[in-house]
Amino acid sequence: MADQEEDFSSLPLSDRFTHKIWKVRKAAYESAAKQFTVSPDESDPCFRPFLNDPNLWKSAVTDSNVAAQQEAIIALCAFLKYGGRDCALRTRGLTITPMVEKCLSSTRAATKQNAQEALLLYIELDVAGPVVEDILPGLSNKVPKNVAATLNALTAVFHNYGCKLVDPKPVLKTLPKVFGAADKNVRAEATNLAVELYRWLREAMKPMFWGELKPTQQTDLEAQFEKVKAEPPPKQERLLRSQQAAADSAPAGGDYCDEGEAEEEEAAEVDAFSLAEPEDITKKVPANFTDMLASSKWKDRKEVVDALSQALNVPRIKDGDFNEVNRGLAKCMKDANVAVVTQAALCIQQLALGLRHHYAKYRGVVMQPIMDRLKEKKATVSDALGAALDAVFASTSLSDCLEDIIAYLSNKNPQVKEGTMKFLIRCLRTTKTVPAKPEIATVCEAGKKLLSESSPALRDGGAEILGTVMKIIGERAMTPYLEGLDEIRKTKVKEFFETAEVKAKEKPKPPPAARAPPPSAKKPLGAKKPVAKKVAPPVMPLETTSPTPPAARPAAAGSKLGATKPSGLAGLKAPQKRTIGGPGAASPRRPAAGPPVMPVDDETAAPAPHPRLGLSRGLAGRSLTKPTAGPIMPAADSPPPSSGLTAVERAELEELRASNERLSRQVDDMRQERNKFMSEIQELKNQNAGLIEDHTRDVLSIKAKETQLVRARSDAEATEQVNERLRRELDRLKKALSRAEGLGASPGLGSPVTSPIRDDIGIYRDSGATSTNRHRMSFTSTMSEEKENGELSYPRSKLSPELRHSGSGPSSGRGSPARGFRNTATPSYDNMESNGPIARERPISSLPQPTGSGGVESWRRAAEVTSQLKARIEQMKAKQGFARP
Repeated sequence: MADQEEDFSSLPLSDRFTHKIWKVRKAAYESAAKQFTVSPDESDPCFRPFLNDPNLWKSAVTDSNVAAQQEAIIALCAFLKYGGRDCALRTRGLTITPMVEKCLSSTRAATKQNAQEALLLYIELDVAGPVVEDILPGLSNKVPKNVAATLNALTAVFHNYGCKLVDPKPVLKTLPKVFGAADKNVRAEATNLAVELYRWLREAMKPMFWGELKPTQQTDLEAQFEKVKAEPPPKQERLLRSQQAAADSAPAGGDYCDEGEAEEEEAAEVDAFSLAEPEDITKKVPANFTDMLASSKWKDRKEVVDALSQALNVPRIKDGDFNEVNRGLAKCMKDANVAVVTQAALCIQQLALGLRHHYAKYRGVVMQPIMDRLKEKKATVSDALGAALDAVFASTSLSDCLEDIIAYLSNKNPQVKEGTMKFLIRCLRTTKTVPAKPEIATVCEAGKKLLSESSPALRDGGAEILGTVMKIIGERAMTPYLEGLDEIRKTKVKEFFETAEVKAKEKPKPPPAARAPPPSAKKPLGAKKPVAKKVAPPVMPLETTSPTPPAARPAAAGSKLGATKPSGLAGLKAPQKRTIGGPGAASPRRPAAGPPVMPVDDETAAPAPHPRLGLSRGLAGRSLTKPTAGPIMPAADSPPPSSGLTAVERAELEELRASNERLSRQVDDMRQERNKFMSEIQELKNQNAGLIEDHTRDVLSIKAKETQLVRARSDAEATEQVNERLRRELDRLKKALSRAEGLGASPGLGSPVTSPIRDDIGIYRDSGATSTNRHRMSFTSTMSEEKENGELSYPRSKLSPELRHSGSGPSSGRGSPARGFRNTATPSYDNMESNGPIARERPISSLPQPTGSGGVESWRRAAEVTSQLKARIEQMKAKQGFARP
């Protein structure tokens, strides 16, 4: 077993971190934690394997063995604490989510505590935003125990870093959900988190989630809030690494404390605006806003301004185009109805508070109309106008508003002048920037003029203006502006100076002597190069003639190896090992160099150590000539540098070497990362090329399918056209056939069998001329229809006999068919035969002729004509069928 353990300990840490035996993993975690703890700095090689492969920590924090997992979390805390910001950035995305899921709710107290510490270290090394973003998904866990542990971790985050560094908006949005949980532990942790947020945000946090809570929950929270209202404002208990560096680099004069006070003031000013999301209200503005303001009825104007006020009643307004709205509200300042003026001023205040600095572009539109309306004596109206002016000023600065304020301080109306004076005092109290000297001079001049007014309120206002300015810039700086005032007025100004409260204060410049010592301590760093230039020339004589005490000569023998370095930078470090003695005393080649040096009795004890600086040049600084006593005098007369400079240079050199090594390691790491990224880029390029090829193939396939589809559509359209043409041809043939068949059976042609509807009585009763004209019209119309259809190509002579029987049927009731032919049909038919082509085509002998033997012969001839007509029709059908398949 001992041999196996030795084998395990000989494995690299990265292999032991993923070993299948949990004891080996546990020992690896402990060993890594020890290495991180004893590492000299962040660039130690022990951090490099875990920076190159951050997935090792992901498997470590999710270790299946609880004992090994506990040691893994401890090792991670040591890795973050001693490894620095780079370690946090490389591992943050891989470890936070597993820790939230498995470590915060662990059964071991040490695991939970160290997991929270790891989360706090991640925030300390960088920023809180990404860490909180990875913690929040733990609130959606199905296990209530995990949700409660996540809420506890968030409470610790806000308790240590506060809402100034940690954005509370994402957490506030999730509070209604966790307050509705069924588990009481989850609700208890949610209450603790809400109380912690209330310590920092106070009432500004309520608009984010208060309306979604149940009344009983609101009551319980109010009771908890009452307990912390009396507590002093909370302070940040844990600093970021950047804040720690700023605190270490700050001088002892308390500048960092001043910055801390400023941060506390800014944290105290957190309100609903900074927590709320911008809302777009442009669609809520009444569409008829301008038209209603132009109405002659004050109720209409009041109604539309009230509707606008309801739309603007939101904590934060999204920036948009409000030019028309502000012009309408500025116009309302001249309204005769004070209710409209008051409500319009309220709308300006809401719009300015909702837009903040985005409202600065509308200042010139509304400020002057509001100040003109300050002449109103009603307190409600003047208060509303003053609140509107304060909101407009909050979105701008004193420099932007000062010109209009000074102009209205000279207004003839006392009410306008007094309202403007009060507005200027409020501006001086609330401004956060110290006015420029020309602006201070302008304000003080205006205040002096008010001191000579007849109204006591204006005189007190002038003194208050000067006292407030004095509070901002100080008594000494205010002295030139108080010249010419009598003692009574100066006393009045000082009274207001003592009671004034301002947010902008001129910081007195520290005297130059206070900052003189720090630069003097760092002066050798900047004087390194000039000192090196002065020391370089006397190096050669110092190496050969430096006096060496007898007690120091044995120590010089071992220092000769250190002096062989030719480089100047390396030579600076060599004298540390051979602090006393020189190469002249240790070298056996120069026995005469020693005796000439000893008789020098007039040298003081102080110059003896000075030549040691020359030894920093090593053997490269020796003179190749035979040493003599001549060069001794320049060495004694040369101004020796102070011994403190060598220590400073040595420390700086060590720092530069460490920095060089650290930079070289960083360059190596960056080169490895670059190669890795380049390989990934090449893989992505290959994948992209494959995708482009597939895409091109798909596009070509789609185009081919589209071409086939277009061709099929064109073929279908051509087929439809052919079908339509054949359908029309078929309809035409059917009509022609029906017309041809109807010629033999139509009652208009006087068929003896199928013409019972013919008014035979009228035919036989009419005169011969009328009957002839009727038959001529009927035959002509039939021929014209057939001619239009192109069907008059066949002989029509066979049809003419039927005309003779027109009006003669068995149902005539009067006379025989022979009588009808004699009276009516015969003259008409004769005329047609004499004037038409039918007479030429058909012999007259084939027509039925009326005879005296009665109607038997006529009926026989009519039957023959009918049969001939049928035969002709059949022939016509056969011909048409042959011509058109």
